Amino acid sequence: MDDTELHRERILRHVSPIITGRFVGYQASYTREVSVGRPLAIFVFLTAGIAQLVASLLRMRPARRSLKDLRKGPEFLVTPVRLRDDLGQTYEIEMHGQLPQSALHRGDLVQVRTEPQRDRTLPVRLTQVVNLTTMQPLTPRIPTRWSHLGPAMLLQAAAGLVVAGVVLAALLR
Repeated sequence: MDDTELHRERILRHVSPIITGRFVGYQASYTREVSVGRPLAIFVFLTAGIAQLVASLLRMRPARRSLKDLRKGPEFLVTPVRLRDDLGQTYEIEMHGQLPQSALHRGDLVQVRTEPQRDRTLPVRLTQVVNLTTMQPLTPRIPTRWSHLGPAMLLQAAAGLVVAGVVLAALLR
């Protein structure tokens, strides 16, 4: 057994929804993509396309996004966070989104609320953290499917749905 095997820190997976411990630090961050369901993407794409068609007839130039871009979904930052409890055990949890840089410092006493992820092989996800050293509650923010689609695209989809409804009502009379 080499020297690195003797001193390797054992990282545990915590199953309780609340973890209290000392903030050890952040690990290397990476991005993860949230996919948008095919039915939702197709519905928004088609109904927005109707409004874009009407706008092009009126010589307006609305922004056009491809179905592939809509399906791709937003990316969000994933940062593994390590905590150490009173017994010296180290736990790794995932933080989705970002917190202010000055929010947590190494050694701060924190209480973290977590929830399990769909993929059970991943560590639990941090939903809220209270820095007990400064008594500051913190919640990381991540982009959502709706923010990815954007207000312009959703307004176009709503307008397209109204136009399709009017045309369908006129045809059924």
